[in-house]
Amino acid sequence: MTAPSFVAQDPAYEARVRESFAQQRVMATLGVTIARVAPGEVVLALPYRHDLTQQHGYMHAGIVTTIADSACGYAAFTLMPADSNVLSVEFKVNLMAPARGERFEARARVLRAGRTITTCQADVVAFEGGEEKVVATLLGTMMCVPARP
Repeated sequence: MTAPSFVAQDPAYEARVRESFAQQRVMATLGVTIARVAPGEVVLALPYRHDLTQQHGYMHAGIVTTIADSACGYAAFTLMPADSNVLSVEFKVNLMAPARGERFEARARVLRAGRTITTCQADVVAFEGGEEKVVATLLGTMMCVPARP
């Protein structure tokens, strides 16, 4: 099965995503950066940080979930009208392996884009010793919200 191909409604979608992302203080606090933006796709990157781990030294599940949720939100946002905002309305996370690695990526893609509701999936991948391993997957529902003054 091939991934769906999408066309952005807003030709300036990438600049809009990057501008919105820059306003997210939590992403700056965590040290998350945008690695890729395309219509219906976003990849966020996070280097390993000891201060973001749980008691066994693995990246905390809350941090893993946070980057997956934001990646899905921005993947959905790439397909929304220029005068809109995006909000998460629901998600489910499967934590499949301990989040151990030198760096992490949340790779999100839109599964179905609707006028108001968009369904996305993100895989969080850990990189360690030249290997990559999916440590979590998130299925999320994002809502297009009209911009308010």
